[in-house]
Amino acid sequence: MISRNLASIGRYAFAEVDREVERLRKEGKDIIDFGVGDPTEPTPEFIRNACKRGIEERKASGYPSYIGDISYRQAVADWNKRRFGITLDPEKEICSNIGSKEAVFNLPHAFINPGDNVLIPNPGYPPYSRGTLFAGGISRYYNLLKENEFLPDFSAFAADTVKKSKILWLNYPNSPTGKIATKKFYREAYDFCCDNGLLLVSDEAYSEIYFKEKPPSALEVGRENVIVINSLSKRSAMTGYRVGWVAGDEKAISTFKKLKTNVDSGTATFIQDAAAAALSDEKHVDEFRAGYYKKMKIMTKAFMDAGFPDCTPEATIYIWQRSDMSSMEFAKKLLNAGIATTPGALFSETVDERNPGEGYVRLALVPSLDRCKEAAERIRSLG
Repeated sequence: MISRNLASIGRYAFAEVDREVERLRKEGKDIIDFGVGDPTEPTPEFIRNACKRGIEERKASGYPSYIGDISYRQAVADWNKRRFGITLDPEKEICSNIGSKEAVFNLPHAFINPGDNVLIPNPGYPPYSRGTLFAGGISRYYNLLKENEFLPDFSAFAADTVKKSKILWLNYPNSPTGKIATKKFYREAYDFCCDNGLLLVSDEAYSEIYFKEKPPSALEVGRENVIVINSLSKRSAMTGYRVGWVAGDEKAISTFKKLKTNVDSGTATFIQDAAAAALSDEKHVDEFRAGYYKKMKIMTKAFMDAGFPDCTPEATIYIWQRSDMSSMEFAKKLLNAGIATTPGALFSETVDERNPGEGYVRLALVPSLDRCKEAAERIRSLG
């Protein structure tokens, strides 16, 4: 017995990559895994210590707040003020979440009705569409193409599709393309949403992993009908802690809070204590960023040395590498060399007779620096 919604979707792409890597390793093959974006660096010690203290200090605290402890929400507000110059009310404009994936999947349940359209980037994070499906909505994909700098062309959106839409999803810095959006773009997106009565939801989980210019936030250009989702996972190597936040328009956040109280019981408060500590420090983020930069340069140079096009990303922990092969052929070629990646076509749907992930693979820069150097030599051997 299985629900129609669950039966209609395939297996989760990243779980499939994990399964294949595990199979090959059991056969004794040395696989360097760039498949799933899970940092291998340890969570910094001062964050772990804050979590330990929180366990003791809150040993009799019971259930956490559905929407986040006020001390954590204040830390989020303070960080946004320092980072983006945004003033947020921690009481009304911020809500905690159990990592960004939970918020991404559940958010459509708060804002759409069955049959409503949701505008989703293609390629993009699978929970955008999965959450839409389970909320009864219809995913309407827009292609992110290199010739358009991996940005949506709002003028190309069909008027009847937009008219029936309730949410526009954005994701910058973008996974998997590594593209950064400018404030000019966010103003265009904000105006488009205002003109068409859309909720603008900006997934900014990679905002702190950049290589040159600091990415802006959608909240820098407007607040009304804007929600930003962010996370500690990549910024502070806290994927296992499952903690982040949503912030923005007071009415929209109030609606999301109402949903949250009916979905889960909140993130453990001692984990919020660790997250607040993480947000108080930028030194460790600088160090992580520098490490990703080194690995990115090693890998992109190796691909270019092997005759592949330059696909140097502007941000994120990913390389969106192009070839003249299909994405599956490219991934298999790399896997034969002991390098696990995710085929780009698994991130994309065919829209307007085109799958924008075809010909690409995504590499997550999570192996160690030494393993990246080893992978680089394997890539050069393919040239």
